[in-house]
Amino acid sequence: MTQPKPRPTIAEMVRYQPNLRAPEADRIIRLSANEGAFGPSPKALQALNNQSGLLHWYPDEEPIELAEKLGEKYDLDPKKMIFGCGSDELIMAICQAYLDPGDEAVHTEYGFIMYPMSTKVAGGCPIAATDNNFRVDIDSILDRISSRTRIVFLANPNNPTGSYLSRTEVARLHSKLPSDVLFVIDAAYSEFVVRNDYSSGAELVDAAENVIMLRTFSKLYALAGLRLGWGYAKPHIIDALHVVKQPFGANRAAVAAAIAALDDQQFVDKAVEHNEKWRTWTASKFEKLGLLCLPSITNFLMVKFPNEKGKTANDAGSFLTSRGILTRGMSGYGAPDYLRLSIGTEDEMKIVLKNVTEFLEGA
Repeated sequence: MTQPKPRPTIAEMVRYQPNLRAPEADRIIRLSANEGAFGPSPKALQALNNQSGLLHWYPDEEPIELAEKLGEKYDLDPKKMIFGCGSDELIMAICQAYLDPGDEAVHTEYGFIMYPMSTKVAGGCPIAATDNNFRVDIDSILDRISSRTRIVFLANPNNPTGSYLSRTEVARLHSKLPSDVLFVIDAAYSEFVVRNDYSSGAELVDAAENVIMLRTFSKLYALAGLRLGWGYAKPHIIDALHVVKQPFGANRAAVAAAIAALDDQQFVDKAVEHNEKWRTWTASKFEKLGLLCLPSITNFLMVKFPNEKGKTANDAGSFLTSRGILTRGMSGYGAPDYLRLSIGTEDEMKIVLKNVTEFLEGA
């Protein structure tokens, strides 16, 4: 019997499957999705509760108040903003708006896996630019540009490696791109960055016609469950995305919580300070155990385990899961010797260290 078949490019794809399933354990420590260590700001939670009587109303198609709040906080033009169900929706919309079948989108070797997936869904061809020791290589990206290139994706800071390019390096990359290639700067982890030479890319948006910056409330603001992302670009890009993006992508509860979260600078400062302290502590402790941690400026670490039977990253992931600790294997990124784990609370990171130590000692 015949049956409907998806496009060949869809049929060959593997579903994105984050490691969020909790085993039976007394306590679950979720470090597999880079979620906020403390949960949302108390102000965000109160704002969320205040929406309970309004959930039968559609949200505003354009959350003007949120755009103005972001503009005030980051010195940006609210008229250049677009919002969606997480930045993932905006990544998909970018591919649908700018790729014809056979067009190419360049992404980095160890960049966010949604870039090649969204490219394929739109019928385009993802082109991987080789990294240099797990770090983005600008010249490698430029070498992959062809007459078919329509988009270049750059996660900065990068997920899953945790590395970053300075504002000077990003500007150099942009200056070498053809003007008809859309440069997508995904700055999902920018709020965690404590570096003087870093920029989210907003200044390139204001200066050029072919740049969009993406951000999210899922990471530092810890609103992942509400799925709210935003983009910043010139109006002609925003208009193109609105044509293909679903309306009402930014739901009422998410918008209210985000506005309140932006007002809680004390919470933001606490989260950044905690992350710096415990990421550094965790990396130091792991390295004393003989594990390699890639340098990171984000709220996660990518950790290399020995290529030795019983000690591999896959073995470590299974062991930690059995103890109620969820991490993310990197085989899907072509790095099977690595695990990625988020920075949780102080108590959680001490429990992780204890269990990793027991794993390596053969407990």
